[in-house]
Amino acid sequence: MAHSLSAKKRVSQNAKRRTINRARKSAVKAQIKDFEAAVASGDKKAVTEQYKLIIKKLDKIASTKTIHKNKAARLKSRITRKANKAKG
Repeated sequence: MAHSLSAKKRVSQNAKRRTINRARKSAVKAQIKDFEAAVASGDKKAVTEQYKLIIKKLDKIASTKTIHKNKAARLKSRITRKANKAKG
């Protein structure tokens, strides 16, 4: 248990950041599921729309360092390949 004031503050700050980061990560996972559903349905317009949304969200959370930029790049690459396959 934290004893000093600064340590107690760090504990509360860490809890707050953890909550925010978990929400962001789960939002990305939900977005990926929506994208996968659009690919499965075969609707090219929906695939394009979901693709734009997921790329934007990945860039945003990578810029806030919630996920590593290389992980975001890897996910974007995989999603792009799936989108191109679905469109083509």
